[in-house]
Order: sequence, then C-alpha cells, then structure tokens
Amino acid sequence: MSPDTSTASRGLEGVIAAESRMSFVDGVNGVLEYVGIPIAALAENSTFEETVFLLWNGRLPKRPELDSFVREIRAEYALPQSLIGIVTSFPKTAEPMHVLRTAVSALSLWDPKPDAIEPESVRAKGISMMAKMPAILTTFDRYRKGLARTNPDSTLSFAGNLLFMLNGQRPTETMERALDVCLILHTDHGLNASTFTARVIASTLSDVYSAISGAIGALRGPLHGGANEGVMHMLNEIGSLDNVEPFIRGRLEKHEKVMGFGHRVYKTRDPRAMFLKGFARKLAEQTGNSKLYEMSRRIEDLMDKEVGSRGIYPNVDFYSATTYHCIGLQLDLFTPMFAISRIGGWLGHVIEQQHGNRLIRPKADYIGPHDQPYVPIDQR
Repeated sequence: MSPDTSTASRGLEGVIAAESRMSFVDGVNGVLEYVGIPIAALAENSTFEETVFLLWNGRLPKRPELDSFVREIRAEYALPQSLIGIVTSFPKTAEPMHVLRTAVSALSLWDPKPDAIEPESVRAKGISMMAKMPAILTTFDRYRKGLARTNPDSTLSFAGNLLFMLNGQRPTETMERALDVCLILHTDHGLNASTFTARVIASTLSDVYSAISGAIGALRGPLHGGANEGVMHMLNEIGSLDNVEPFIRGRLEKHEKVMGFGHRVYKTRDPRAMFLKGFARKLAEQTGNSKLYEMSRRIEDLMDKEVGSRGIYPNVDFYSATTYHCIGLQLDLFTPMFAISRIGGWLGHVIEQQHGNRLIRPKADYIGPHDQPYVPIDQR
C-alpha cells in the first residue's frame, strides 16, 4: 500500500471549508464586514439585536421587523425555575464557562422537540438560548457570591438587561452602550475555531443545543476565547505605570508573548480594537479605572515602537479586557461574555450550514507505518 501523498495544512491554515455570506475578514488590510457592512459602521450605529438580525437574515431589518425581533428576545429572558435550581446547585467553585456550557446543553431538556432542525425551529431555539445565556451566567455569579438573584427586566435591551442582572442595578448609558458595542464586535468573525465546531456538529444533523454547547467548549480554550483573561492577568501583574516598560521589554527580550497583541488573521491593526479603545477610555474615566486604561495605552505605544513594524498590533482582546473590568465583570466572566456575544454568529452559521448541508468530513494525512506484523502478546 502506497502512502497518501496529499499535503496536510497545520491548523487548516488557508483551507476553505465553507461558503458564508455572514462576515468578511481581510487580515492584510484590516477589514471586517458583516454582510458587507463595515464593522465600524455597525459599532457606531447599530445594536446587538439588530446585528444578529442582519447576520441571520442577510439584511438589515425594517423598523417593525426589528421591534418584533426585540420583543421575541425579551420574552425569552427568564430561565425555567427548575434550571435555576440546577444552576444554584452547582459548586460555587465551578468555572463559569463549564457552568454556561452545561446549562445551555440542559436547556434542551425543557424543549418538547429538542431535535427539530427545520429553519423556523432552529431560529426559535436560537432566540431562546441567546436570550437565556445572560440569566444563566448572572444567576450563577450572584449565587456563588451569596447575593440574591436579580430577575430579568424585559423593558431593557439585551446589554442593559445583562448588566442589570449582573450588578443588581441599572447600568449607566455609557456602560450599557460599551457592552452593546462589545457584543457587536465579537458576534462573528469568519470560520474561527468555535464557529467551525458549531458547523461541524450541525453538518451531522445533530440538534442546535449540541452545536452551541460544542462551540462553547471550543471557545473556552486559551488560544481562542480565553485570550482577554490573559490580558487582564498581565495588567494585574504589571500593577503600575512605572512597571509597564520594564515588564514589556522583559517579555520581548525573552521572546515571550505579550497578551492582546497579534492575531492569527490580522496582519495590520484589528478594526475592532481601534473602535473599542475609545469606549475603554471613557468607561475607565467614569468608573475610576483611569490607571488601567493608561497602562494599556502605554503598552500599546511601546509595542507599536518595538514590534509594530512586524505587524504585531493590539487585537480586540486588548481593550475588551479593560472594558469588561470597568463594567463589573469578574475575571473568570470575560470568556463567558465572549460566548454570549458570539452565539449570534454561531446560530447564524448553523442556519447557513443547513442550506445545502453536506457532512463535514476532512481527511487526515496518515504518517504512520504500513504492513506491520502483529506480534503475539507473549513475544513482545
């Protein structure tokens, strides 16, 4: 038997595995578009709810359509009482991403037809999952802190309701808008690892709960969704403005990674990071975290001077870490917040995968031996 001579692509680098009308990413020129609309235009003018409608439908909604979509989402904010009991029975030391993945999967148990995958059913299940994820996360977070659970408020936007349930009080306008922008910026980003996972599972004609649970599992990895936690760990380790330069130079001299810089796709400035920077500054000023922002700015200036010529710039995680901290998120809630942002994109890709679906089944490049003899166990 002759070995397969096909060449493997490590990490599927450069391999086109799907066609999509949702997001366009040009890493060389620093472009990100959702259905052709530049990300800056959406971050400036849109809302998370409208952006999800855009991704799912391939167009912006008219006013009555958006109002109807928002009502559908708000009607699904609350968790089943039994699921609240389950979430508040978890160990308080549990990692929030594990809680989120488990509870999202458990939502299927309250669905009378969990395996239904026709488009309207997937859409309805998607709205329910997306709407309930903030309640799952905030219910657990307040439970582990010994705080009373905050019931969702259906008069608030998706971002406003999330912050209300998290902190037990209505957010400021700047805080709500900053989170809304974070949600928009993170909603979709091409065929990233977690999105690919969702599409692979959907391609088997499995249920949408399995697809989203799998995507959450993929996002949890530190090479994917966990990067913004690493940024905050780094800022905490630096500790002061005076320590920025020696810390960063020490990392560079040792050829160690500086968290929040560089991207697998972008070879120039990440357009999401540039937009988020302004919100991070405004929030830091309003919440008494100006030192945190100033540290971030100094790190960016130093990195730009030292490695900017090599195409190593801040990515979206760099300033989202400051933003998340300022809106009251504990460090281990950063990645779950990313998951809540990304579910709009995941569900859009699941819907898209179902149109002309074909089972995703790539080959592996076998590099092992051939025609090996079987050696009886007493002769080994």
